[in-house]
Amino acid sequence: MDNDSEQFDVLIVGGGMVGAAMAGLLADLPVRVALLDRGELQSEPVAADQRFDARVSALTPQSCDLLKRIGVWSDVVKQRICPYDSMQVWDAEGTGSIAFTAADIDQPELGTIVENSVILAGLYKRLSAIENLTLLPGHSITALSIEETNEATRQAVVNTDSGESFVTRLLIAADGANSPVREMSGFRTREWDYQHHAIVTTVTHEQAHEFCARQRFLDSGPLAFLPLTGNAGEQQQSSIVWSLLPELAEEIMQLDDEAFCSRLGAAFEWRLGKIVSCDRRFSFPLRQRHAVDYVHKNIVLIGDAAHTIHPLAGQGVNLGLLDAAALAMELEQGLANRRAIADAKVLQRYQRARIGHNLGMMWVMEGFKHLFADQALPVRWLRNVGLSSADRISVVKNQLARRAMGL
Repeated sequence: MDNDSEQFDVLIVGGGMVGAAMAGLLADLPVRVALLDRGELQSEPVAADQRFDARVSALTPQSCDLLKRIGVWSDVVKQRICPYDSMQVWDAEGTGSIAFTAADIDQPELGTIVENSVILAGLYKRLSAIENLTLLPGHSITALSIEETNEATRQAVVNTDSGESFVTRLLIAADGANSPVREMSGFRTREWDYQHHAIVTTVTHEQAHEFCARQRFLDSGPLAFLPLTGNAGEQQQSSIVWSLLPELAEEIMQLDDEAFCSRLGAAFEWRLGKIVSCDRRFSFPLRQRHAVDYVHKNIVLIGDAAHTIHPLAGQGVNLGLLDAAALAMELEQGLANRRAIADAKVLQRYQRARIGHNLGMMWVMEGFKHLFADQALPVRWLRNVGLSSADRISVVKNQLARRAMGL
């Protein structure tokens, strides 16, 4: 270890939404925290005439409450958000459908669609005011090692491409699905390719979305329209996530905007009228991944570094925020009980609290994916009957809605 290395109690690697939220949750603890990222660790508020971010998150009420706790939700709301109070899901290969409303379960909304850049702008504004936090932008990790004579003196040493190194008692990896920290630390993962690519963009449509999230299951993959609200309150824009076989995704990405809008409108059965226009499109492969363990010595995985999930239900960031909340709670309780910040029992309690819940959500999404991908006639008949039956049984339907909201 270089004697000139800067030392911290907690070093969070990854300045995305989950890593930034983790830093915010540690603001009141008597520890020295650093947040390291290869990017700039800052974001400007959304301008009134700025286009929508292509990447959005469907935040559950739990996630919104967490952002309130950190002290950023008021800034997020001042920019632009779109609460949605209903959801429609239907099968393209039959007549099965189900619809949820917030009123059915006595809630003001089912969730809130927020652009990722809006969430980050609120988080970074808050982080800049935290006294026990050091921001370390512009650093990529090149090497990672653990120095120890015993558990009490164990430290992680992080070397970066800037030539600087950092030493920490606890290293939290929030550095995404292809986490360098996870790979360098030797965490084992179980993963599989969905054989699908997702196309995401923002579209303008003729009819108002009426604050309803819609999802159609096609034989080529699910297509979701997530409602957005413009700065003047317009309801004619939605963020879309279209899951497709790689060859088909590549074909559709090559279309010009007019042809793409026509293809998209047909795939969505023109439920919101003609697709008038689209912003720049992005495509990325879908892969499910889960770390066998979330903890190794004094290194902890949270968010996509620990688990990635199909964007089918928009649960990825919500699971990551719940990870951050659970870890922050265990660290706070551990310190209150005079335990070290990287005490093995404290970190294992975090793993037990989260690993089962995350696996359960992943298997539910995997089951949905396979159920709607199966084109065998008996399976199609059963899922149509199942959807329609669930739609008619309010107890079942409301329980599904509450589960999707994280309640």
